[in-house]
Amino acid sequence: MNGEPEIVKNFLLKTLRLQSIEKRIDCFTLGEGVMPASFKVLHDPVRKTDTMIADFGESAIGRVAPVDSGFWWIILLRAYTKSTGDHTLADMPDCQRGMRLILTLCLADGFDTFPTLLCADGCCMVDRRMGIYGYPIEIQSLFFMALRSAKSLIKAEGDGKEFLERIDKRLHALSFHIREYFWLDHQQLNNIYRFKTEEYSHTAVNKFNVIPDSIPDWIFDFLPLKGGFFIGNVSPARMDFRWFAIGNFMAILSSLATSEQASAIMDLLEARWTELVGDMPLKVSYPAMEGHEWRIVTGCDPKNTRWSYHNAGSWPVILWMLTAACIKAGRPQIARRAIEQVETRLAKDGWPEYYDGKLGRYVGKQARKFQTWSIAGYLVAKMMLEDPSHLGMIGLEEDKKMKPSLTRSASWTA
Repeated sequence: MNGEPEIVKNFLLKTLRLQSIEKRIDCFTLGEGVMPASFKVLHDPVRKTDTMIADFGESAIGRVAPVDSGFWWIILLRAYTKSTGDHTLADMPDCQRGMRLILTLCLADGFDTFPTLLCADGCCMVDRRMGIYGYPIEIQSLFFMALRSAKSLIKAEGDGKEFLERIDKRLHALSFHIREYFWLDHQQLNNIYRFKTEEYSHTAVNKFNVIPDSIPDWIFDFLPLKGGFFIGNVSPARMDFRWFAIGNFMAILSSLATSEQASAIMDLLEARWTELVGDMPLKVSYPAMEGHEWRIVTGCDPKNTRWSYHNAGSWPVILWMLTAACIKAGRPQIARRAIEQVETRLAKDGWPEYYDGKLGRYVGKQARKFQTWSIAGYLVAKMMLEDPSHLGMIGLEEDKKMKPSLTRSASWTA
């Protein structure tokens, strides 16, 4: 956005080289395509050399490999290509191989009955135990966006054509699954509330055998008559009804959300501004877990206490995703309102990493100051609002061929 694409190109190439490092945790070797969650630069003052030391999960809290970083790498490669018009980087054999290695990890055959990606807890930005194991919406949205980005970058040469066909099939199945089973609005909540259980046949309406008594009380009051969102997780006998900001905003940006769903997410934001935005945008998740639930789900995590950090803490970095999603959904005024709120405090507070409290009024108890992504998130949001054409780098238009022709089941309209 700032006219410095060489920095981005260098970052993409340097991190790609890290992918080829052998990744071992104890006696086990990770998949070849895994990208690092982070890296640090060690400087040797004698030899005057810099060395990049990558972390693939072997140093992370909980020893969880990052699933999202590979997707972000592909998304960034597309953003670079779209912004500069330079296809030579993406066409390099190393970059072509890097994309394939990342996606081969996800497209490999297994025991899955769903097109969504099965993940461990703590495998993305929410990198501590928070009950997101299974099929978290953040990963599914990023997976969808990475597949669509790769589809426009991978060359159809040699076995590339077959690889692109596999991507195409997965995109169609994934878009149908997420739009149908992860989507929640007032009507769908009422349907789930009335679900029959123990349906054993291909005509089952309650395909995941979700027990209506497991629906949390808060969602009935939280969900407005007008508005909706993609819930946090759907797996056998389990629906996580929590709101996760990144998953929903990336669903809009990738066009995983239909235009109607994108508008409904915006309606929800406006209707539940106090809960989801508060005094300091923006809640990474909602609501907070507390008491017995917090003890069981997080393992008594002292960092993820209620209304703090990943447990419904407020993260200014998400402002850029909100802004991009608002512009794409045709509701830039929502982003403008959030940015105005941020400007009253963020710089004055020293650009903290995150805020605590129900309304995000307090600088996080362990929040680092002058956090680069808090600053960058604000700058990107401002620049995007001033020049919405930047959206083309990160936003993908809806693929009309991906409109599902299937219905939930034969008995759905009965």
